Amino acid sequence: MQATKRVVLAEPRSFCAGVRRAIAIIELALERYGPPVYVRKEIVHNHYVVDQLRRRGAIFVDSEKEVPHGAVCVFSAHGVSPEVRASAKSRDLDVIDATCPLVSKVHQEAVRFAKAGRTLLLIGHANHEEIEGTYGEAPDRTIIIESVEDAERVDLPPDAELSYLTQTTLSIDDTRDIVAVLRRRFHNLSGPPGSDICYASQNRQNAVKEIAPDSDLILIVGSRNSSNSIRMVEVAKNSGTPAYLVPDVTELDETWLAGVSTVGVSSGASAPEILVEQLLDRLAELGYADVRTTTTVEEDVVFTPPARLTQPVSEK
Repeated sequence: MQATKRVVLAEPRSFCAGVRRAIAIIELALERYGPPVYVRKEIVHNHYVVDQLRRRGAIFVDSEKEVPHGAVCVFSAHGVSPEVRASAKSRDLDVIDATCPLVSKVHQEAVRFAKAGRTLLLIGHANHEEIEGTYGEAPDRTIIIESVEDAERVDLPPDAELSYLTQTTLSIDDTRDIVAVLRRRFHNLSGPPGSDICYASQNRQNAVKEIAPDSDLILIVGSRNSSNSIRMVEVAKNSGTPAYLVPDVTELDETWLAGVSTVGVSSGASAPEILVEQLLDRLAELGYADVRTTTTVEEDVVFTPPARLTQPVSEK
């Protein structure tokens, strides 16, 4: 007799407050100023979201230098360096900043540590836009640490005045291991008052850990360039459950389901719920119609867009 097929759906999942705010900023800017609205880099790391906004009149560029002089330019949720801000100012761009407030907090901490004369150990992925932006706050005083091995290789004296910060979308467990190495090696190491890893990344990772023991397979909906989605896959695997990233339902490999009774499903903080719904519909067609939700925490965080986009247009 074959076991009942079912889905365990993790909650919370999908959009976090920073992503909702960033998307709303572009939508409001399009309403207020009309297309085109230029956006430096992908507003959030999800191809579906970017494609939807592009259809509405957003133009995504790799550099602010590609934006016409004086045009409206939105900075993505991942933040930018002071050099980028200066470049935008020199081009007289009408900048709307969609940087996630939690990323802005890390930038402020970087500036504070640098002004105090401390060397900054920045934990994260060197090619990620968030790290590029934070690094730019104090490039002459910052060392990027990508792994435990990097932490072991830092060539500084044990009594060096150091501070560490982390990319907001990292795995909690991996960050803990890196910080442990740094604390063992350096006696004068300080960190942020609280964890830099954002509440949403933390909550989604915890939810995956919760459903992993009850799942034969875990599917995480998210784009391949979404750091927080990739970390969720890693968390599931580290919990002992096979896991795959599914950018959208067309990339579901049905061979993964062989012998699987319970599928755990979640999604990264930049993945829209519609992509989860499409995956659930396909799983139902394949016999996984029994869907049960496991909630680990209720999220009620809200980040509001800039007032210039929400206040009535003043009449002249």
